[in-house]
Amino acid sequence: MQWRDFVLILYLPMRVFYWIRCPDREDVMAGRLKSLIESLGPAIGRSWIERVSQHENMLREIRQDVEYTCSLTGRDALSEEVMAAMEQVPRHEFVVPDCLERAYANRPLPIGEGQTISQPFIVALMTDLLEPEKGDLVLEVGTGSGYQAAVLSRLVSRVYSMEILHSLSRRAESTLARLGYDNIECRCGNGYFGWPEKAPFDGILVTAAAPNIPQPLVDQLKPGARLVIPVGLPGMHQELMLLEKDQAGRTRTRDVLDVIFVPLTGESLANPAN
Repeated sequence: MQWRDFVLILYLPMRVFYWIRCPDREDVMAGRLKSLIESLGPAIGRSWIERVSQHENMLREIRQDVEYTCSLTGRDALSEEVMAAMEQVPRHEFVVPDCLERAYANRPLPIGEGQTISQPFIVALMTDLLEPEKGDLVLEVGTGSGYQAAVLSRLVSRVYSMEILHSLSRRAESTLARLGYDNIECRCGNGYFGWPEKAPFDGILVTAAAPNIPQPLVDQLKPGARLVIPVGLPGMHQELMLLEKDQAGRTRTRDVLDVIFVPLTGESLANPAN
């Protein structure tokens, strides 16, 4: 059994159990469990305990950011399901080795090729805006490290994820397969034009900023579906936008939050969707 399995299987459930049943003794139990892990392998045990603590802190900071931005986003809390997915997915598995110590910092981190893994708060917010459901088929444009796809995969039936950079696509596909995310299908290609063969989608999430909302993506949304995308030019104002398509095929958009994203590359200069 690997050390992360030991921590996840024993340490976290026991902390939750004792917090519910014996909140006044939770710290005592946690201390004993930490001592046990460290006695079995001091350096490795401390490393995993620290990582669990950092993950918990990341979740707290996400909740704080949600409260701070609620007047802009219209959300004073994210769904329990989204927060559970953020807790389940190990972000440290998706960062490059040089950033491992900062894996659970609530900030974007470089992943190579001029790309980044998004800030956890933004990952959680965009996921929540999509309002995913268990039976959904979702398209992600911009696989990057695979982290956002992994979060989505805990909430929907299947994720189709596109990445234009071959090296990132291959690395993300390998990471997701190694970690057992078997309801994600990756493809290297130009996400601006979507994935017509798999359309229509219950939701589309774009993880890079486009100068406008790509019409091919709007066309591949099911009636009643949502598209979440950052819109704006590199180095200029960018806005996270939510597009909703009604049952008659009409669309409406609203600005959610000022953001900074790497640009969507390879896209065509299409007209903005209205």
